[in-house]
Amino acid sequence: MAGKTTSAFGLPPRKVAEVARELGLNPETILPYGHYIAKVPIDEYESRKNRPDGKLILVTAMTPTPQGEGKTTTTVGLGDALRSLDRKTSICIREPSLGPYFGVKGGGTGAGMSQVVPAEAVNLHFTGDMYSVTKANNLLAAMVDNHLQHGNELSIDQRRVVLRRVIDLNDRALREIVVGLGGVKNGIPRKDGFNITPASEVMAVLCLCRDFFDLGDMLGRMVVAYTYKGERIFARDIQAVGAMQVLLRDAIDPNLVQTMEGTPAFVHGGPFANIAQGTNTAIATRMALKLSDYVVTEAGFATDLGAEKFFHIKCRIADLNPSAAVVVATARAVAYHGGYTKDGGLGNLAKHIENIRLFGLEPVVAVNRFDNDKPRDLNKIVSFCEKLGVEAEVATHFRDGGKGAVAVANAVLRTVARNRKKLKFLYPLAMPLDKKIETVAKMVYGADGVSFDHATRSDLELITRHGYGNLPVCIAKTPLSLSDNPKLRGRPKNFRISVNEIRVSAGAGFVVAICGNIVTMPGLPKVPAAARIRILPNGKAVGLT
Repeated sequence: MAGKTTSAFGLPPRKVAEVARELGLNPETILPYGHYIAKVPIDEYESRKNRPDGKLILVTAMTPTPQGEGKTTTTVGLGDALRSLDRKTSICIREPSLGPYFGVKGGGTGAGMSQVVPAEAVNLHFTGDMYSVTKANNLLAAMVDNHLQHGNELSIDQRRVVLRRVIDLNDRALREIVVGLGGVKNGIPRKDGFNITPASEVMAVLCLCRDFFDLGDMLGRMVVAYTYKGERIFARDIQAVGAMQVLLRDAIDPNLVQTMEGTPAFVHGGPFANIAQGTNTAIATRMALKLSDYVVTEAGFATDLGAEKFFHIKCRIADLNPSAAVVVATARAVAYHGGYTKDGGLGNLAKHIENIRLFGLEPVVAVNRFDNDKPRDLNKIVSFCEKLGVEAEVATHFRDGGKGAVAVANAVLRTVARNRKKLKFLYPLAMPLDKKIETVAKMVYGADGVSFDHATRSDLELITRHGYGNLPVCIAKTPLSLSDNPKLRGRPKNFRISVNEIRVSAGAGFVVAICGNIVTMPGLPKVPAAARIRILPNGKAVGLT
């Protein structure tokens, strides 16, 4: 890492061996990456699998503004607050992607006094997990094209290769490309394209597998292409699985760092929250639950995208039972979504509170305070939540660190103590895929229904015929609205969701429904964040956010 590593109040962070020791890990068994970063071998979970789990707390949010409302910052602040109350606590978040980092959104390690450190290292190359996923995905893609080049014994229809290459950068020019040009020695010409690495199914698999064996089984089930007769070609048919497992051998181990206040933090895996499940790895979460009494985690975007996928996909596959959920709200988001009315910003917040209750959990609202917020606006949000029977607390963790989130932490502890319920799912896996999509759209989004065109109906029938009808659904739509139209702010009514495309992530174990204008390879803005970055003669980087 370039520059000086600092923790809270300008003090250096603890050595990672001390962080591991706090969790009850033997420092001799962790795999250090310098002084402040380490990987924890997955064997550490196996040796503790008979221990009772700690309490799992999910941090989600109301519908955000384009700038985001501070879920990661709140996750860090809440973790620090619980630890300051003498609860053995760790946090679990995703690894940041270089695409948003150099694009517009910035890093993914929190902000202000509630950050994971060393932030610059985590936001940049970290332990190389993103590269491992990229290489495993692209090796499989290369082996598919190599099979086409050398006789195509599997009769792959080159027009129906569904696996795309990936890179962890925003580059719109790579969305649609042609490969294999330049004559017979350079491959078979066909249309191809790139996704960003967090949208890779390999990333989704890494984040949902349980161990090395499960990783290989899930990778082998990935559908990479179809034959001329419409039969599926799997990654195992290309004989790529063993090599992919080797490339992911180190990436499967969770990464251990810490917050600025020294709370242990697992930062592992980074799937996007629309095209995939949007949560950190199941391995890291399950390990943290064996090592801590309280584990604070987050899911991408708001309850309609992140929390719904966290419950229906991750909790189902990893057998997790969260004890509480925190909904992050801000005065900025309330204003963005139409202000303090039941159809505007407060109505939007109310729907997200309802969504958490649909799953059998009682939410706590954390009002993330910004410096320019007016106290009367914050009080309106708190009073509104109180009328709904929800504990809401203003939090100043951005400015004050963990002590700024103590009120939220105490509310969470009260909620956890009262919770005696098991997580409730909104649909059984035996329900037909179209009915699952309609259930989520109606119950979670508030839609009147779902529109499927003839092509998507045919895709649903084909996917069901192939045996994937009992998988959970992963609906990809805009995060800026409860609907699939980003212009419909607040709590929209009288709308329908339109499904444009159906894809199967057979390896990861879910079916993706594409709604609206969703891209899996973002582009850079006119003036990207990368344009502000410089490195000084002393090696210190400036302009990184």
